[in-house]
Amino acid sequence: MASTADIRNGLCIKYNNDIFKIVEFLHVKPGKGPAFVRTKMKSLTTGKTLDNTFSAGHKIDVVRVETHTFQYLYNEGNDFHFMNTETFEQITLDKNILDAPDLLKEGTNVMVQINTETESPLSVDMPASVILEVTYTEPGVKGNTATNATKPATVETGAQVNVPLFINEGDKIKIDTASGSYVERIKE
Repeated sequence: MASTADIRNGLCIKYNNDIFKIVEFLHVKPGKGPAFVRTKMKSLTTGKTLDNTFSAGHKIDVVRVETHTFQYLYNEGNDFHFMNTETFEQITLDKNILDAPDLLKEGTNVMVQINTETESPLSVDMPASVILEVTYTEPGVKGNTATNATKPATVETGAQVNVPLFINEGDKIKIDTASGSYVERIKE
């Protein structure tokens, strides 16, 4: 058993008969009253987020996890297939476990957290950003801008991303996987 002093981002805990991953936390020491830890947790089974407050020193049940590198192979409907890069073992994960499934390109490496007790996958950590090619976007009209004007673009995985007007079809762009937003154009 661990206590609230051990809480950190990415920690997996058992809470209310479910497994949660700590997304954000904040240790609060008010001037009056006892200290506490405010957390934002994501359920690894349903994907829902929960705000919770633990009093200082509260015992938490930590789930032991291992992180392995997997390569994304392909998807069939809501089933996404991955291969362990060390053992070449393949696993199938549901679309709901993934944070940004529409930004996954075949061959992308992701980090999969696996519960060591049950050997079941818990969550998938995407790379911080991905580089994808724009397959369709309307041409930008010069002089039609106020400031920071954007237009919708479709990338090779089928995802929709808002991009600046100077982006054209065939350009490669970097996309932040956490927010799904445009970062920069990649020059070759």
